[in-house]
Amino acid sequence: MAQFIPRQVFPHYGAIPRSYFLGHHRAGLTKMKSMLSLIDYVVECRDYRAPVTSINPMFEEALGKIRRLIVYTKRDLGGILHSAEQQSLERKVRSFDPTSTVFFTDSSSRADLNRIIRHLREDAFAPDKLTGCRIMVVGMPNVGKSTLINHLRNHGVGKAKALKTGGQPGITRKIASPVKIIERESGSHTYVLDTPGVFMPYVPDAENMLKLALVGCVKDTVISPVTLVDYLLYKINLHDPQAYRRWSEPTNEVIPLLEGFARQTGLLMKGGIPNVDAAALHFISKWRSGDVGKFILDDLDAEKLRLENPEETQHMSMSQALKFERVNRKNKSNADTPSE
Repeated sequence: MAQFIPRQVFPHYGAIPRSYFLGHHRAGLTKMKSMLSLIDYVVECRDYRAPVTSINPMFEEALGKIRRLIVYTKRDLGGILHSAEQQSLERKVRSFDPTSTVFFTDSSSRADLNRIIRHLREDAFAPDKLTGCRIMVVGMPNVGKSTLINHLRNHGVGKAKALKTGGQPGITRKIASPVKIIERESGSHTYVLDTPGVFMPYVPDAENMLKLALVGCVKDTVISPVTLVDYLLYKINLHDPQAYRRWSEPTNEVIPLLEGFARQTGLLMKGGIPNVDAAALHFISKWRSGDVGKFILDDLDAEKLRLENPEETQHMSMSQALKFERVNRKNKSNADTPSE
C-alpha cells in the first residue's frame, strides 16, 4: 500500500469572502470607544486554536493604553493538556504579548478561573474606590467572552450564570449590564461588562478567514461548509491523518470523506444519497468539540517571522479598514442592483 502524502498547500482561496463586519459589530465598537472614560481595565479574549488569527487589531487602536489582561479560551481544544508540546506552544503564544499578562483557560478548569480571579483582585482596581472597578471584556465573535464571565461570576461570588451563550456568533449584540465577579469588604466591588464580538472590516489573508470560520467566529452560512472541511482536512492531515480513521482511510479528497462520513452517521437524503452539506457541518462540529483531533490552526513560528518583518505584514488602520469595508459594501450593493 502506497504511503499517504498529505497536501503541503491549500490552493482553493479564490472564492473566500474577506469580511463579516456586521452592523452590531460596528455599533459595539463605537459604544466601547465612547465608554472608555468609565472603564478601568480590559480583558481581551482570544481563541487558543487560532491564537494569532483571533487577534483583532481594531481593539489595539480603539482601546488605547488601558491596562489589559489577555485570556486565551478553549485551551483544552488546542492540544493535550499539560503535555510538553502544549507547554512549548503556550510559551510561544505568550511571546506575542510580551507586555501583557496572559492566561489560558478552559471551561472545566477551576484552577484556571481561580488564577484569573486572583489576578483581577490584585491588579484590577479603580482610582475611585467608592464606585468599584469596571472591566470591559472584548474579543472576536464567539471566542467565549460570555462563557468566561459566567464562570468568573460563579467562581468569584458563587452566583449562577448571568449571560446567554451559544455555539454561533451574534448572541451578544449590545454591551450588557455590569456583572459582579469580585466582592470587597470596602464596597469597591469588581464588575465586568460583556460586549458584542467585533469582527474585522476586512481580512487580507483568505486563509485567516477560513481559520476564523472554523473556530466559529463567522456564522456557518458565510463560507461553504464543504470548503471549510476541505481546509480542515488539509490541516488535520498535517497533524494526524488517523484522527478521522473511524470514517475513512487517510485522504486528500474531501468529497469521498464526507460521503463516507454521511453514510456512517446516517446523514442521507432520499434514495440513500449522502447529504454532503449536512455531513460537512456535522464534521466541523465534531472538530470544534475536540472529537477529530486537537491542534492549533496557526503556524506560530511562521507568524512570528511575519511579525518580525513588518514590510511583509499586511496591516490596516481602523479608518483604512472601515473605508475598505464601505467601498466593498457599495460595490456589492451595485452588483446586486439589476440593470435596466
